[in-house]
Amino acid sequence: MPGAPVAQKGISRRLTLVLAVACGLAAADLYYAQPLLSTIAVGLGVGSGTAGLVVTLSQIGYAAGLALLVPAGDMLDRRRLVPVMLLLTAVALAGSAAAPTAAVLIGLAALVGVGSVAAQVLVPLAASLAADDERGRVVGTVMSGLLLGILLARTGSGLVAGVSSWRVVYVAAASVVAILAGVLWRTLPEELPRPRPGYPHLLRSTVSLWLSEPVLRRRSLLGGLGFAAFSVFWTTMAFLLAGPPYHYSDTVIGLFGLVGAAGALCANAAGRLADRGNDAPATLVFAVAIAVSFLAIWFGRHSLLALIVGIAVLDVGVQGLQVTNQSVIYRLAPEARSRINASYMVCYFVGGAGGSAIAAALYQSSGWAAVCLLGAAVGVLAVVVSLATGVRRQLQVT
Repeated sequence: MPGAPVAQKGISRRLTLVLAVACGLAAADLYYAQPLLSTIAVGLGVGSGTAGLVVTLSQIGYAAGLALLVPAGDMLDRRRLVPVMLLLTAVALAGSAAAPTAAVLIGLAALVGVGSVAAQVLVPLAASLAADDERGRVVGTVMSGLLLGILLARTGSGLVAGVSSWRVVYVAAASVVAILAGVLWRTLPEELPRPRPGYPHLLRSTVSLWLSEPVLRRRSLLGGLGFAAFSVFWTTMAFLLAGPPYHYSDTVIGLFGLVGAAGALCANAAGRLADRGNDAPATLVFAVAIAVSFLAIWFGRHSLLALIVGIAVLDVGVQGLQVTNQSVIYRLAPEARSRINASYMVCYFVGGAGGSAIAAALYQSSGWAAVCLLGAAVGVLAVVVSLATGVRRQLQVT
């Protein structure tokens, strides 16, 4: 039987791990296509810019789901809401496997993005269940699962496509998500009744929270810049590795996702730093890591070692910044964590969609060096914002 309603703070380690795995599997749906873009482009007879829209539209769909669905987590029972979202995602993934044209695949990618926001309904649920002194650690653990899901999505899709085809990847993903929906319906605790102000009011209050909380706005900007840099690299990586001098297969390209494991491993540490009040220096360090990573990535055009180092540093920076941001914003309004997460993640994925769209077009027109300059510029801007945030905080303290 589904779990009893939770009436007290505190979350078991078992439930924390279930939420971490669920977030990873839900978020993975956005990333299966990244190492396959070159193969998809050839299979559907389109260019790299068009194939890149599969990633861009999934991110736009995700942003739309964040704006329209995630706020409902502050009003509806998430044990019922999340499985429904996952079942809709499974249907869109199954349709993607049979997509006859790039246009159909791109349209379904947007629907997959909308449903995949189930992960962002679960993250604030974990934060709400956690006690105050463990919230950063719990969020870090759940985010580690989410990040590992992203990494393994790339690796898994590359391996499956290498022995079959990119369409089989979507069939497998649809099956996994459908099973996950049933598991979560059985596992998630029912929640105590909460105020139900009405859906229009809920959406308006999400915007009002973002407008009234300067910390949320600054952290949203930092998150959007971090994910833009992340998307600049990962959207174009498959085109680089499929061409000269590497000529790698989908299987090998997918294995590069494992290099980013350092980012997932640092997520828990970032959460613990935030619990101790060290979020300002941590923010600066992670922003600097994003900026400098693109120097190594640029050398990665002809050096595999440099590329691996650059990927690891980029993922540490992006994922560490993300966990730090979320640990900070969840302190703002405990009763509205889903809405806070929604407004933050909309900005996050708008940044990601912009980064992937510009990078795919830029790679086709100007090559790898231009992509790296774009990524480095975004990273430098994140450093500037983090410095300004730190100075503002110091002035407020003094």
